[in-house]
Amino acid sequence: MRQGFRQSMAWLHAWSGLLVGWVLFAVFVTGTASFYRSEISQWMRPELVATETDPGRAAERGAAYLQRQMPDAMGWFIELPTPEKPAIAVMWWKSMEGPFHQALLDPETGEPTSARATKGGDFLYRFHYELSMPPMLGRWIVGACTLVMLVALVSGIVTHRRIFADFFTFRRDRSTQRGWLDAHNVAGVLGLPFHLMIAYTGLTLLATLYMPWGVRTAYKGDEIRYFVEAGLMPDLRWAAGKPGTLTPLGPVVAASVARGGKAPEGLSVWNPGDANATVVAIFEEPHGLSHHHPQIAFDGQTGAVLGQAGAVGAATGTGTVMAGLHMGHFAGPALRVLFFLCGLMGAATVATGLVLWAVARAPKGAAPAGFGLRLVRALNLGTIAGLPAGVAAYFLANRLLPVGLSERASWEIGAFFAIWGLVALVGALRPGPRAWSQALGLVGALFLSVPPVAALTTGLNLPGGALRFLGFDLMMLALGLGFVVAARKAAARVGAPLRRPARDLTGEEALRA
Repeated sequence: MRQGFRQSMAWLHAWSGLLVGWVLFAVFVTGTASFYRSEISQWMRPELVATETDPGRAAERGAAYLQRQMPDAMGWFIELPTPEKPAIAVMWWKSMEGPFHQALLDPETGEPTSARATKGGDFLYRFHYELSMPPMLGRWIVGACTLVMLVALVSGIVTHRRIFADFFTFRRDRSTQRGWLDAHNVAGVLGLPFHLMIAYTGLTLLATLYMPWGVRTAYKGDEIRYFVEAGLMPDLRWAAGKPGTLTPLGPVVAASVARGGKAPEGLSVWNPGDANATVVAIFEEPHGLSHHHPQIAFDGQTGAVLGQAGAVGAATGTGTVMAGLHMGHFAGPALRVLFFLCGLMGAATVATGLVLWAVARAPKGAAPAGFGLRLVRALNLGTIAGLPAGVAAYFLANRLLPVGLSERASWEIGAFFAIWGLVALVGALRPGPRAWSQALGLVGALFLSVPPVAALTTGLNLPGGALRFLGFDLMMLALGLGFVVAARKAAARVGAPLRRPARDLTGEEALRA
């Protein structure tokens, strides 16, 4: 390391951040939105209103529907209604390889609900760790990028000799490059504990996927036994190969309430048409950091209790706490706002780092930019402006598409990718100083249009009151105004010369930039 250790770390920080920055920006944006996944889903299904529903009756209606759809399924899942999701969500599958079928049922009738079909906040949540790719491929890509993010964070800490002073330093008017560097430092240092926590806990969530060899070796390929002995699930029976009759699920729910003290959040039914059918009541995780769902298994023929998930040991408990920290389910309203703001800072850290990389390497004078720099600029604009534009389009499509449209949920997702791709394409075909102001202005206009479009298409007399979605509307307006301000800032720089520091950044500073 002839340049010195700190300068080598600066080089590693700059290039590792660039290689995965565009994926990480998408992960941060959709992951931050997922802290309000339930609220987003409620807004995207305005027809659903919380009603008092007996959980046992809801389970019976869900089972009746599934019995008609696939009585010989390998598994069913019935998610019982809650105030946040006042409908019966059902899923069924023939094998663990899929396909997995889903439906949303009216808790009063047990038939498919008339509410608009949408993936709601679940799409953004799954995109956060699957990128809308085949699940295993998407999780591997996000995991690899998260690992590189940890490398970038640690190398960035080593690089910043004055890390706390950087937090209080923001020289926006000193030079273009210096302003972006200080913005990157402020956002990165302010959210540093959160960034380290969210990256590390995200990796531990899927540790058995990324490093399965220990479990496979210890359990000789029987991974299910590992989850049973770890206390994460009860022991299940294999199918007997003989037909059987599934017990009514209402008494099973009542027995679950008697043993667990509250109604389960869902029921898994394994081999429902078999003599060895098993019903598993899954409860919401107890209040606290641990993301661990208590479970009770029942005989699917008699309703007798077969067992329950065992006590969680120290190692498993540590893993469930890591999962709880990452998902933030334990957070109350104030702490959830803090998580949301820290997520926004994570996205800002990545975005400013990507822009800084391009600004620091801009050619001097009238020299043309090389292909690599042009590619980075196009990807920066397409991701930093294109992805938020796609999110806004996703919300608008929810209100503008006909409620009865076939494959409606897929059309909403198509709007997300179409607008994202359009912004990216226009930015690539029309590069120039005005591209940023125009793209950011478009994003601001899209977000600002969400509340009025929602009011015009669904009316102000929504079930539950006109102010039911006031918080969501205010957030859309705040995001829209933020992007409009950013567009005005970008427009003010059009035509202005690229200002550089009074002295060229050399050594550590240049590499860090």
